Amino acid sequence: MPYDVESVRQDFPALAQSVNNHPLVYLDSAASAQKPQQVVDTESQFTLHQYAAVHRGVHTLSANATTLVENVRQKAADFLHAASPEEIVFVKGTTEGINLVANSFGRQFIQQGDNIIITEMEHHANIVPWFMLAQERGFEVRILPILEDGTLDVSQLAQLIDARTKLFSFTHISNVLGTVNPVKKLILQAREIAGQHGNTLTILVDGAQGAMHQQVDVQALDCDFYVCSGHKLYGPTGIGILYGKKALLEKMPPWEGGGAMIRQVSLKKGITFADVPWRFEAGTPNISGMIGLGAALDYLNGLGLSKTFAYEKQLMQYATDLLKQVPSLHLYGNDQREGVIAFNLGEHHAYDVGAFLDRYGIAIRTGHHCAMPLMEHYQVPAMCRASIGVYTTKQDIDALYNALLRIKQLLG
Repeated sequence: MPYDVESVRQDFPALAQSVNNHPLVYLDSAASAQKPQQVVDTESQFTLHQYAAVHRGVHTLSANATTLVENVRQKAADFLHAASPEEIVFVKGTTEGINLVANSFGRQFIQQGDNIIITEMEHHANIVPWFMLAQERGFEVRILPILEDGTLDVSQLAQLIDARTKLFSFTHISNVLGTVNPVKKLILQAREIAGQHGNTLTILVDGAQGAMHQQVDVQALDCDFYVCSGHKLYGPTGIGILYGKKALLEKMPPWEGGGAMIRQVSLKKGITFADVPWRFEAGTPNISGMIGLGAALDYLNGLGLSKTFAYEKQLMQYATDLLKQVPSLHLYGNDQREGVIAFNLGEHHAYDVGAFLDRYGIAIRTGHHCAMPLMEHYQVPAMCRASIGVYTTKQDIDALYNALLRIKQLLG
């Protein structure tokens, strides 16, 4: 059966409202996706009728809640095609996942005089933690630049990687340009170069946008870490997934201390830690968020990932072709973008364009998109960004196009 976007939209109550006397056109899913009724109901029912603290409880509600949470861990493992649920660590989101790797793996394995590589297109979540740690530990952060079409200048890898390169951390899909990086090819090439220096390179992939728009198989990619956020996968905020190869996680120390992440605590004999992944999940977790995440993964699987993502790809091509017809509108990146479209309208500031679009009920994101180095590369203070989800229609794109034409007429 073909993808039925109108049926999908019925699952998202927020889309039925009007904003500023216009039907809502929600084109900000890259920032945070709307939630289907199924997710809201699942989380609500758990909170109202099944809630209890997980792990270590002997009473029925606690035992049942623990089972539900660990079932979600298995669902997350299946979603990313991890080898086992023990390779899934629950975090608050992509940002915390990267910070966990920086503060655990980074402190354990990256020393003064070493270096790591990130790219010019990264979100601040994959920049700031590394610079904070580098300032403390005295290692170098090297930058893989981008070309004018928004793709990575992969030819520079050979100059950046040497015997002391410990990590290569890069985004799956740019949150601004929609550039889809060739993850598997990048990993193979980077490791081959590192091998020529007698070096084993660790790879982290920021999948905040990638998991939202592509089917992910972490075993096929052979990345060491992959991180993504629940709220971009149509689930709750405050919950995310860190995948890590089990053998590597077992070598990493805990980042935070407290309950749930220990096996034994003795004031005389010291502390022993729980097995992975629980050693990285200190304290009472976001239990209802985990349950909601499980419902979101069920929802996406029910839609059919391959069918959904094929529809999104067609919609992105439609949007690209249509927006090119807006006079003096500049698109950033290349035409193979997925999920997001970044643009500016003539000399008008992105904030002004976004504010005008809001008058017509059209929600886009404006600003630097937590990617200031990318703004610096293109020498602009800000960009407009329209982003799609499983519920976005051609009519939404048409509304954006027509509103931009009106703005052009009004502002010149």
